[in-house]
Amino acid sequence: MRIISGKLKGKHFHPGKGFRDRPTTDFAREALFNILHNYFDIESITVLDLFSGTGGISFEFASRGCPSVELVEINSRYLSMIERNISGFEFDQISPYSGDAFAFIRNTPSSYDIIFADPPHSMEGVDKIPELVFERGILKTGGWLVLEHDKRHEFSEHPFFRETRRYGNVLFTIFEKD
Repeated sequence: MRIISGKLKGKHFHPGKGFRDRPTTDFAREALFNILHNYFDIESITVLDLFSGTGGISFEFASRGCPSVELVEINSRYLSMIERNISGFEFDQISPYSGDAFAFIRNTPSSYDIIFADPPHSMEGVDKIPELVFERGILKTGGWLVLEHDKRHEFSEHPFFRETRRYGNVLFTIFEKD
């Protein structure tokens, strides 16, 4: 895997041995960040990356100058690999947390401009993530929740639904707090 843009454009990082989950593809990450750049000044926002996996989304934000990225990963092996990459890339603006993303949402005192969530597609409760985020009020006004999911989930009736974009088998549904 590689960082697509920013100060570390082209740098490679490895998910590590035993990585079994499906990381967001370079193609999908690039498309997502093209959208985000049209709506946000990446260098002045706060980001939460839930179900971080490889850390690729967080690395992309940091490489592009995002001053504050918090990431949450429950798998200790994945988190150790992420922490090694954070250190190697010298990303001091990324704060990693070990634990359950749902518990983090319920307990964080912070609010964010962008929340990116890429839960395992087979995980129970994927459809509950938007409701929990909006109930807790952790998204700033004008902020976006970007939920990566598969075609089994449909969110167009959600009150904060903005749009869904499809990139191959990957769907990004965007919710906006008004």
